[in-house]
Amino acid sequence: MTQNGQSPLDLSDYTPSTDLSRATTMPSRWYTDPHILELEKEKIFWKTWQPVGHSEDVMRPGDFFTCEVTGEPLVVTRGQDGQLRAFFNVCMHRAGPVALAKGNRRSLQCKYHGWTYGLDGRLMTAPEFDGVNDWQKEAVCLKSVKVEAWGPWIFVNLDPNAPPLSEMYGSINTEILGKGFDISNMRLIERRDYLIDCNWKVYVDNYLEGYHLPIAHPGLFRELDYDQYRVDTFRYYSSQYAPIRPVKMGDAHDRRYVRSEEGEGDALYYWIFPNVMLNVYLDNTSINIILPIDEQHTLTIFEWYFQQPGTGAGWESMQQIIAFSDQIQQEDIEICENVQKGLRSRAYDRGRFSVLRENGVHHFQSLVHEFLTR
Repeated sequence: MTQNGQSPLDLSDYTPSTDLSRATTMPSRWYTDPHILELEKEKIFWKTWQPVGHSEDVMRPGDFFTCEVTGEPLVVTRGQDGQLRAFFNVCMHRAGPVALAKGNRRSLQCKYHGWTYGLDGRLMTAPEFDGVNDWQKEAVCLKSVKVEAWGPWIFVNLDPNAPPLSEMYGSINTEILGKGFDISNMRLIERRDYLIDCNWKVYVDNYLEGYHLPIAHPGLFRELDYDQYRVDTFRYYSSQYAPIRPVKMGDAHDRRYVRSEEGEGDALYYWIFPNVMLNVYLDNTSINIILPIDEQHTLTIFEWYFQQPGTGAGWESMQQIIAFSDQIQQEDIEICENVQKGLRSRAYDRGRFSVLRENGVHHFQSLVHEFLTR
């Protein structure tokens, strides 16, 4: 039972209103109860498309890499036939791993007893297994996982009945191509990992609204036309419109990080349920992946991709973009960790939404409820 006497998996304490002006936020226990996170793994993270690696790591036949989706070990392969595949990284004998790290091989061999599988998942050899009755080597295969490549990333979905990636991502790819952006030719330049003492949903809530910009991000607030900032919601994702404020005479010294107003007009900002943020520009793209460690610790992965980073002015601009992003992240970490402390307080259970500024948060929380109660 929870502190208020409720069964851990009883979700009846929250039914989101479709009317934003009357809606309340999730109860605080949805951010602090480990039982809720276990349910989220099963019903959200194992049912949605998750980015797990890079397309360039499985370009050649024989390439493979290992990864995880909230505790489930996986291996992604490029077969000798050129086919992209993914499997649970679990030998069907005694559950040992069939791959470690990444590399290029003609087969995958269990690190426990040496069972060997083809890159298509079929069992090739099982040493010293003669005499075992009611068992056929030909019937043994690694358990497969849905996998797709998009842009510079590899995505997997643990749900065998999951719709294709394009259905979850809607018209995002069409919009990116329509702007003339070619993210498939961008290459990873830098990755930074941040471990934050908050529930993963606290971080996503924070990303999905600009309401906190004037207080929490004074540097970013100076760059943006806050009155024009908006979030547009779609079935499984939302997009943000964050126009740059024109530089006025006398304030240029405070606008060190500003991109050109023209370039920012073409920028695309997306959040895709449940945990992926994508920021697309003509010359670079960044992806943020939000992963729960436990109910009160979150890993946020930031990756920056550039088409032709080069040297000189281009390199300086790239480093400036990354530095400014890091500054904003540090500000977000502080507020998210303080919010998590507040959510654990007996003084708070739930709040209300700003109709003007928090429709994106309401959309996210409604999707969480939808997936958890399916």
